[in-house]
Amino acid sequence: MPLEPPQGYRLVPTAPGVEDYLRLRRRAGLTPRTPEQAAAALPGSWLAHHVVHIATGETVAMGRVLGDGGWCFHVVDMAVLPEHQRRGLGDAVLTTLLEHIRAHAPAGAYVNLLADPPGRRLYARHGFTDTAPASVGMALRLG
Repeated sequence: MPLEPPQGYRLVPTAPGVEDYLRLRRRAGLTPRTPEQAAAALPGSWLAHHVVHIATGETVAMGRVLGDGGWCFHVVDMAVLPEHQRRGLGDAVLTTLLEHIRAHAPAGAYVNLLADPPGRRLYARHGFTDTAPASVGMALRLG
């Protein structure tokens, strides 16, 4: 069962729209993406949720999971607008994503993420640990 966000917020079991996604990434300090990247990425989510501030109708938080449905799941796009942080919104989104993975993935599933320093405490509270030296994260940025 999803962790309900605090009063005044509604958890929505879909990815946000392209404009909200781009705005959330930018305002939360994540690497900006183009509208073309967002339009291609969002439908490819294995799972996504976003949070709406009820009083304003504004999308204020989000998180997605990319995965194969079998053993590999990657948490991405965890973001909360600065003025809505420290209210449990990131925790509600991440808890909901992880509960869904636990309920639908086979035993032995591997869940990973790349964390920016401000998110480390949230992820550690949910059981994520550093993988080094057993494994090392690597990336290839194109263009």
